[in-house]
Amino acid sequence: MMTVPGSRLRSALARVGAQEDLNFLLTNRIPRRLATRFMGWFSRIEQPWVRDLSIATWRLFCDVDLSDARDTRFPSLHAAFVRALRPGARPVEADPAILTSPSDAILGAHGRIEAGRLYQIKGLSYRLADLLGGDEALSRLHEGGTYATLRLTAGMYHRFHAPHDLRVDSVRHIWGDTWNVNPIALKRVEALFCRNERAVLRLRVGERGHPVTLVPVAAILVAGLRLGFLPEAVDLRSTRGRTLPCTTRLRKGAEMGWFEHGSTIVVLAPPGFTLWPALREGARLRMGEPLMRLPDGPA
Repeated sequence: MMTVPGSRLRSALARVGAQEDLNFLLTNRIPRRLATRFMGWFSRIEQPWVRDLSIATWRLFCDVDLSDARDTRFPSLHAAFVRALRPGARPVEADPAILTSPSDAILGAHGRIEAGRLYQIKGLSYRLADLLGGDEALSRLHEGGTYATLRLTAGMYHRFHAPHDLRVDSVRHIWGDTWNVNPIALKRVEALFCRNERAVLRLRVGERGHPVTLVPVAAILVAGLRLGFLPEAVDLRSTRGRTLPCTTRLRKGAEMGWFEHGSTIVVLAPPGFTLWPALREGARLRMGEPLMRLPDGPA
């Protein structure tokens, strides 16, 4: 008996659904905190055969390119995760009218911030104030503005950089879970970014001091979020959600911090900013490439 095209389509969709179920089960139904703590410990083992096997396994399952790394050998898997780049590996767009991508990433949900909500994925939105740890005033500051969701996969370069000449006004750590942030989880876990561990970085960019906010969001196996512009003694997780005032100034492209595995950065800009017109959801970005255009008028 001949199989009709509709039946083949339903069969294919069922297989995709089964694969998504398995992926979700493997990445989100395990003890996430325990797995994350284990990865934080295991990835730092500097025994040569452990290092070589773990890096080989990582490269087997992830699209990893170490050719632009500053170092050619790494003492541990962790060192490879948080690798620095060789000079010139990421040219930074110099035009002062452009806000650049702070990291290598895949562009996810993006657009206009309306009624205090952002999209996590098509058809599923969340409250901006919840992402910001209940900060309604900061949410209102970005109402009518532009947002972009940048997903860092496990094999990508994990450091993030200043998207413009800027001043860091404050940093706030928000404790949370470690859900996977892959597209399958984004479709199934409501307000996922609002549940995960994250930080809120309030910035003033450009000569006019436009208020821009970066929200780095941790995920499963992310054993830590580090901000290089803070004193080494500052442990974000020990701040218990307190807002840390800051006066650090950084030049466009300067390193800000790093994840210790793949994750997400949500970029929030006020009204007047516009997304770079050539970008589309699913586009791959490199740190330093155009992300948004600054407004022409004053902040």
